[in-house]
Amino acid sequence: MYFYQPIIKKQTMKNLCLTFIASIFLVLNGSSQEKNVEIKLPYSEADFETVIDGNSTHLFMLKNKNGMVVTLTNYGAKIVSVYAPDRSGNFADVVLGFKTIAEYQKYSASHGAVVGPFANRIANAKFTIDGVEYQIPANNGKHSLHSGPSSWYRKVWESQKNKNSVVFSLKSPDGEFGFPGNKTAKVTYTLTDANELKIEYEVTTDKACHINLTNHSYFNLRGEGNGDILNHQVVINASKSTPVDMFMIPTGEITDIRGTELDFTTSHSIGERIDDASNPQLKFAIGYDFNYVIDKKESELALAANAYEPESGRFMEVFTTEPGVQFYTGNHLRGAETGKSGVPYSKRTGFCLETQHFPDSPNQPKFPSTLVKPGEVFQSTTIYKFSVK
Repeated sequence: MYFYQPIIKKQTMKNLCLTFIASIFLVLNGSSQEKNVEIKLPYSEADFETVIDGNSTHLFMLKNKNGMVVTLTNYGAKIVSVYAPDRSGNFADVVLGFKTIAEYQKYSASHGAVVGPFANRIANAKFTIDGVEYQIPANNGKHSLHSGPSSWYRKVWESQKNKNSVVFSLKSPDGEFGFPGNKTAKVTYTLTDANELKIEYEVTTDKACHINLTNHSYFNLRGEGNGDILNHQVVINASKSTPVDMFMIPTGEITDIRGTELDFTTSHSIGERIDDASNPQLKFAIGYDFNYVIDKKESELALAANAYEPESGRFMEVFTTEPGVQFYTGNHLRGAETGKSGVPYSKRTGFCLETQHFPDSPNQPKFPSTLVKPGEVFQSTTIYKFSVK
């Protein structure tokens, strides 16, 4: 909006009127820098409106001044789509997912979801707090993965949209999925004009409980349904990882990985070393599926990783307050799920960078604690920032 200077007194009345009209136009329609980008979604709001366990599901859209669009649903507090530009200004959806709530129920409900109360694996599907053993659902052999086969990613969250943010909230009663305490979770998604998708997590409980939240989005910076992710160049700000046994359960060690096939402290393509059978860790995981210990101070919001796709020029940076990030390369995608573009999601067509505390922390005393006690608040922030190179 114009702030009139003394020199404007020399303008004619006609010019003043035109200037006033122009300023009103800018106020009503936003900055002149705002891009008018038309993105046609392959689904509608109606595709995400149903009732699950008596609760209504919905679709929400966030859009910034650069034309970037993010869609979300309160079923599992999921990211459905992220439309980001390439170096030519063409937008594509860079997140794997589905076109309807029915498909999220039928296929993997964890796509794009908030995973909790405890993300990643817990050995033998149990842990002990103050001498009391808690048994949770086993869904990964005898172990638990992402809190079992039906956890927070299959729940309908309460939701509220406020400008360019959506707040999802959930109450999880004592004993649900085997976890102690009446828990209240809140997750806030915000799309900024710096092309950042910011995720803020918050959980409280009235009994001591292990809490570890993440977002389980699969990314493909070429665009979902547009081939594999093997040419993506990845950097992970971590010189150490938590090695696993043949069942993908942490051994309890924290080891230096510099100079090994797991080292991404300098840029490597995902496909460069992924099938190196001489590395037992890669053999166990059938690719990358490891927790990296981020080189940063505790609770500091810092760079965890970045990924660059050379054909499109899309560049994604991941910042987090969490101590770890799970790098997973879609090794178990089998083409059984058909995505938003109508293309089946086959092996290595998406990768995850799941910010987190370490897997099996409840049973690993050397790992940073995930125990949240009454009166304490679990808080965590992760940012996915998109740009081009």
